[in-house]
Amino acid sequence: MRVYVGTYTRDATGSEGIYQAELDVASGELTVQGVGAQADNPAFLALSPAGDYLYAVSEVSDLGGAPQGATAAYRVASDGALAPLGKQLTGAAGPCHVAVHPSGALAFTANYAGGALTMYRCGADGALSEPLTTLHHEGSSVNPERQQEPHPHSVNLSPDGNYLYVPDLGIDRIVIYRIDVDAGTLSAAGSVVMAPGVGPRHFTFHPRGRVAYVINELGSSITALAYDASDGGLTEIDTVSTLPDGFAGTNHCADIHVHPNGRFVYGSNRGHDSIASFAVGGDGRLDPIAHESTRGRTPRNFTLDPSGALLLAANQSTDNIVTFRVDSDRGTLQPTGHGASVPSPVCLVPVPGT
Repeated sequence: MRVYVGTYTRDATGSEGIYQAELDVASGELTVQGVGAQADNPAFLALSPAGDYLYAVSEVSDLGGAPQGATAAYRVASDGALAPLGKQLTGAAGPCHVAVHPSGALAFTANYAGGALTMYRCGADGALSEPLTTLHHEGSSVNPERQQEPHPHSVNLSPDGNYLYVPDLGIDRIVIYRIDVDAGTLSAAGSVVMAPGVGPRHFTFHPRGRVAYVINELGSSITALAYDASDGGLTEIDTVSTLPDGFAGTNHCADIHVHPNGRFVYGSNRGHDSIASFAVGGDGRLDPIAHESTRGRTPRNFTLDPSGALLLAANQSTDNIVTFRVDSDRGTLQPTGHGASVPSPVCLVPVPGT
């Protein structure tokens, strides 16, 4: 299976951009094949629904003489080669996350430093239009170092594609937008107020579509939310810690994924440097299972292969990716003994069917 790796090129680690690797699902061996595309801080990647286009943010704060970053598009060849299709500015600084609408018609970017989200039209050739809109959030919260202003940290689509969910770390809210695909517009559809200081970051839906989960970077926790497809609303069910009892160090959560079988949820800890695993209860509540070291430092991102057999953790600060075998009955993780060296890896995207 092919895997694309987004990296930070800013950290003097020698990274050149987006890397391409091959994963042996049977063994867990990960082989880096080289640089798929040279890019500036491609810190997050997203595939189109058909897998024929790849989109990457350029997480920078100054382009074209203005405080903004960019989003780039690539055509994916049958052998995995990436052909550049150009890039578009975001209209706000520090794009950190990108997502594609289930129809493939729209793409969205969260701009952490600029406090905004950006929406583009995706052409028939995969190229991006100029921004259809850049919407700026307003507000602040209780953490004087991290929450003096808005910081949208991810953009996430509802299963039916009708709503966009934007966890904003700076204002402790998940902001909800209604999407009109044909018109290319977003309209406010409410928000979820989180506990003060938790800092919501990444967000995902359960495969059955009735529950969503958000991982809270500053609170080192995961919140389960009931989803109402009729109006896009979310209602908090429960919040659980991602850390083991007795841990007293500094920790910031990062990424979250639900196992394809729907029975387990995983979240990454930066500081404790682990993947926390949870069992999913009947109402979506989470019960802690275990914590597994990522065998490196600062797991900013991780992923599960589409079959759920393997979990791959990207350790940003130690320039390594480690693979784990997933026990589909218990949800626990076991190192395969395999991994790969990639400079400053911060995003992993497996490509189904390759």
